[in-house]
Amino acid sequence: TVNNTGTLGSIVSFPIINYPQAAILTSEAIVKRPVVIKDTIVIRSVMNLCLSFDHRVLDGAESAVFLQSVKQRLERMGEDLRLG
Repeated sequence: TVNNTGTLGSIVSFPIINYPQAAILTSEAIVKRPVVIKDTIVIRSVMNLCLSFDHRVLDGAESAVFLQSVKQRLERMGEDLRLG
């Protein structure tokens, strides 16, 4: 299941899995934060992704690989993408 709690301004959530879900991924609000890039502090738009999953159905390592894949795909979209 995919949920977008960020539309309501949430920056961190802990989604609860309901049967028959195996996992739920929430995307949080996009906010500007200071980040370090090449030893320089810059302002960037960032978003938290929160993944809850059922260990009886999914292995933690596979879930982490999935979340990393989502993160990498979002980051590849480029800095020139208008977020709002």
